[in-house]
Amino acid sequence: MNTQRMRNDWGAPPPAHVRGPAPRRRRGRKGLVLLVLVLLPLVFGGWLWFHVDSSINRISAFPDYSGRPAAGAGTNWLVVGSDSRDGLDPETAETLHVGEAEGQRTDTIMIAHVPDNGTPPTLISIPRDSQVPVPGHGRTMINAAFALGGPELLAQTVEQATGLRIDHYAEIGFGGFAGLVDAVGGVELCLDREMHDTKTGQTLQAGCQTLDGEKALTFVRMRYSDATPRSDLDRVANQRKFIGALVEEASSFGTLINPFRTYALADRGAGALTMLEPDGPGDLLSLAWAMRGISSGGVVTTTVPVTDASAHRWDKQKAGELFEAVNNDQPIREDLIVE
Repeated sequence: MNTQRMRNDWGAPPPAHVRGPAPRRRRGRKGLVLLVLVLLPLVFGGWLWFHVDSSINRISAFPDYSGRPAAGAGTNWLVVGSDSRDGLDPETAETLHVGEAEGQRTDTIMIAHVPDNGTPPTLISIPRDSQVPVPGHGRTMINAAFALGGPELLAQTVEQATGLRIDHYAEIGFGGFAGLVDAVGGVELCLDREMHDTKTGQTLQAGCQTLDGEKALTFVRMRYSDATPRSDLDRVANQRKFIGALVEEASSFGTLINPFRTYALADRGAGALTMLEPDGPGDLLSLAWAMRGISSGGVVTTTVPVTDASAHRWDKQKAGELFEAVNNDQPIREDLIVE
């Protein structure tokens, strides 16, 4: 009885042992497809890593100077948001409502501390109007250090004012910040009340909403509003809140599995970032990983303790105790935390 007779009599194909082995070509094709599926993410990841590493703007490592603080426990980042308008054409600058200004200043100054011993990371805002000694320029506002001597003088000013040694540096300007927000598809944020900036005329409605790059920049810069009665103290608190939401969105599953969004985030972020020469994507990822718990309370967030709402003068005792705890990887006492 042949195979054709078997199919005619019972209406079904013969058993596998009668049909013979599957063609080798089909098995080889499946193996090739599997290999491509495994290698493609690895190749994409490797290329993206190289692209980011080669696209980051870099400055020389901070030089040593007499009296520089010794390295403490953990790792300290100086995170700076500058008001640089470099790369912004007049139309984009108008869209972002950033106006015109000569030179560069720091809209945002933060110290991100990543501990070694398992205590929660810490993110400390330094009000830009803080009056501190700026080496070679007397006592003046801390954001003037960046305008007078760039990242190097700002880092030295922060180190001498806090007693903390700065290990890493990350800086981003207006356009880069807005681009990052747009790259992740916007950031969802809930506002308790309407925010209207009397200086720029911009308004953010109350309620939960997705902020694009333009609105996000308005939110983190706003201090002339009924919703920010403490002026710069409220603004730096809003900045920490938004950074937490941005990091959470950037590290979300939906972002990471989307190659187009991942590429846009990495590409825009790298081109907008300024870091130290020895630093690279690995250092940046370690910072982002440590800061991912801002929104959930896994990161201690605070402002340097000040004497009043003007934020011109630090509370020397409390500020000193805060920095000492950070320098030794100790938990931050509640009475040292300024919301």
